[in-house]
Amino acid sequence: MLYLGALILLTILAALALKKALGESLLKKEGNLKNLESEYAILLEEKSGLKKDNLAIEGTVNETIALYNITKDICKTLDEKKIFAIFRERINDYLKIGDCRFLDKDIDLSPYKESTVFPLVIQQDTIGYLIASEINAEDKDRFQILAQQFLIGLKRVLLYKKMQELAITDSLTQLFSRRHFLDRFREELNRSKKFKYRFSFLMVDIDKFKEFNDKYGHLVGDAILREVSRTIKETIRQIDFVGRYGGEELSIILVETDKEQARFAAERLRQAVETKNIRVYDEELKVTISIGIATFPGDGETIEKLIESADKALYTAKQTGRNKVCAYTAK
Repeated sequence: MLYLGALILLTILAALALKKALGESLLKKEGNLKNLESEYAILLEEKSGLKKDNLAIEGTVNETIALYNITKDICKTLDEKKIFAIFRERINDYLKIGDCRFLDKDIDLSPYKESTVFPLVIQQDTIGYLIASEINAEDKDRFQILAQQFLIGLKRVLLYKKMQELAITDSLTQLFSRRHFLDRFREELNRSKKFKYRFSFLMVDIDKFKEFNDKYGHLVGDAILREVSRTIKETIRQIDFVGRYGGEELSIILVETDKEQARFAAERLRQAVETKNIRVYDEELKVTISIGIATFPGDGETIEKLIESADKALYTAKQTGRNKVCAYTAK
């Protein structure tokens, strides 16, 4: 009997232990399930966030592509009007806009108070304005970004023009550079040969220029050269052209001008410089020039021969007292 009672007790205890173990296991599984549900909810939230991030990235990428496309199209031309035409056409692909205008820097902006105005500023100078109407508030930032691309195109045009000017213009005198002057000289020579025109070539030298440099310094010498160049440029006709040949020597082509006409024009140039008061810093100076003339075709039928003839005439002017005009005469 005792053995049977012990067996029953053991069986009961084992059943209770099993029930307890099963209960604990069930509770653990329920806890794990809740943890899984919580983690799943977090994953769903992260997925939603990632989706929003992807949409934002996609929008940024699309805007970047739009900017690239507009900039690429704008940079196909170096004409300001064409650049704006391309910009005006393409901007409608990316935002709703009413009228859009590219206006000069001196324009009165008061009629455009209701419009979005974008100043086009390059190196702290306002060169004009982009003005747009009927832009939604949410599109104004995008318009500003796109307008920056238009400004990039303008900067490229202005840089190109500056490079072209530097290539053909002497930086000190603002006259044609020697290389560009000789190109124009060649064109005029060919044109005159073709149509049997005469033209005259003048070599101009500033008298005692070295003495001015030695006495007052090179800054004063540069100022003298600038003022003489400006005076000559203002005195010649628009169809004529002048360049800096080298140092203080200037060269001039008088189009369709024979020797007597060239003498008259050269004398007018000489007097214009002689009567001018050149004020440099604290100095007021008087300067004179000497001029040598050679005329096509009588004094030469090539650039080299005409330069040689004019140079000989200039040498005569310098040797016989300066502040003179001498025309080449064959000996």
